[in-house]
Amino acid sequence: MLTIASRVDVMNRLGRAMADPTRSRILLTLMEGPAYPAELARDLELTRSNVSNHLACLRDCGIAVAVPEGRQTRYEIADAHLARALTALVDITLA
Repeated sequence: MLTIASRVDVMNRLGRAMADPTRSRILLTLMEGPAYPAELARDLELTRSNVSNHLACLRDCGIAVAVPEGRQTRYEIADAHLARALTALVDITLA
């Protein structure tokens, strides 16, 4: 069972990940399905290095995972439960 301190840490990591507009855009894109850094950079009109830095933050926060595929790395939301929770959070906020 998570302690209050652990729960606060989780909330802080989630807040940090979503606080940056670029990370939020990347996160919203990943909520639609897995993506590669080059695709994210192209689709969001960002540099590859910028995308890589933000993906590292999302990965370090435990929100996204990197899945090696040969010479490429695919990124996706770390857990299906998290993806559903994030979708619900966005929907509730927009309601």
